[in-house]
Amino acid sequence: MKRREFVRATTLAGVTIVAGGAPLLRAQRGSARAAGGSSPRLSSQLPPQLPPQIPAQLPPPLGPEVFQRRIERVQELLGRRRIHILFAEPSTNFEYLAGATFGRSERLIALLVPRSGDPVIVAPAFEVERVRRGTHIRAVLGWDESEDPYALVRSAVAGMARVPGRVAIEGSTRYSTLYALGRALPRWAVMPADPIFVALRIHKSPEEVALIRRAAQITEAAIAAAFGRLETGWTDREVARLLAEEMRTRGVEGGGLVQFGPTSASPHAGTENRKLALGMPVLIDAGCRVHGYTSDVTRMHFFGSHIPDTYREVYNTVLGAQTAAVEAAKPGVPCQELDRIARRVIAAAGYGPYFTHRLGHGLGMDGHEPPYLVEGNDQAIEPGMTFTIEPGIYLPGEWGVRLEDDFLVTESGLEALSTRVATL
Repeated sequence: MKRREFVRATTLAGVTIVAGGAPLLRAQRGSARAAGGSSPRLSSQLPPQLPPQIPAQLPPPLGPEVFQRRIERVQELLGRRRIHILFAEPSTNFEYLAGATFGRSERLIALLVPRSGDPVIVAPAFEVERVRRGTHIRAVLGWDESEDPYALVRSAVAGMARVPGRVAIEGSTRYSTLYALGRALPRWAVMPADPIFVALRIHKSPEEVALIRRAAQITEAAIAAAFGRLETGWTDREVARLLAEEMRTRGVEGGGLVQFGPTSASPHAGTENRKLALGMPVLIDAGCRVHGYTSDVTRMHFFGSHIPDTYREVYNTVLGAQTAAVEAAKPGVPCQELDRIARRVIAAAGYGPYFTHRLGHGLGMDGHEPPYLVEGNDQAIEPGMTFTIEPGIYLPGEWGVRLEDDFLVTESGLEALSTRVATL
């Protein structure tokens, strides 16, 4: 996101939400309602439409030419590593190469990519048409219920390689599958395919970046809408359902973590049916998926007419830590250095022990994927990488503040794929 000018939530009476400095939406003062002497429920109504800078139509899905390039690229990597075949069960990596994935069960579905030649999917015979229609892999071989699927794998492998060699196994493959594969291919050497998939996926193409950007825009709009509809007495679970509804109105599936007050002091505590009251910070950590690509955005809203000085200080310290990391990031800087830079800002403000997690993580088809911005990871950031920067401060028993945005590494630094917020 380009600038973090997303929410300056200072009052219930009127909240201006801005992006890149331009007004987008104004939450209207909710009318106070009282029934039978109960305390009033305060609310603010937000227009349900998308902010004007976000097109209502989603970008197109990736075309077949993208998946053809991916197959060619993986075959190039297999050749460099002297690996003969790549094996993958349904998974994100399966989807990355085939264009779709399927549920795992006792019935084997597997993708085989040879170093040269056409890839093959092995599937139950009654699933062949569904698999063929859903993926960009034309060769789908079916095995009957009374047959051994690994015999079909062995036959397919024999057609891809004249002699036994080396097969790379996708990292999430089940042990039972690996064991059966070893029995079917006893003379083949097995090795992990993780380095291949990291090399394939860690640098995003322009088509991939466009999908992540749109997912981030939709996530921000849904969070803004949820903040604008908050009412006293609502539970965090009700707001989480509202957030998911706001995602669906924008044409995607998504949702997120909603935390009120003390719950936000634990980064991943989840919802606990806590009721919203005046004076509570509200944390929403959310994401959605656009044609298989994810966003991950965290925003804060102070629900009340007066922001305490301590909350303001913590919020601005977290934002300052994020800004310091963003400004320091450029190709060649180690991932761990960005974590260190943000941590120094928070420590200098006296909150060092309360920043309890890494600075960020890669995102793409998975919400968490390489690279990881964490101490101990000396990998240099490179153009085309996408990741979050999400420092936080968590005060036990009180509340926490986390600000998270999505970024693309360019030749000169970082480009925000979400809209950074302003200081309080």
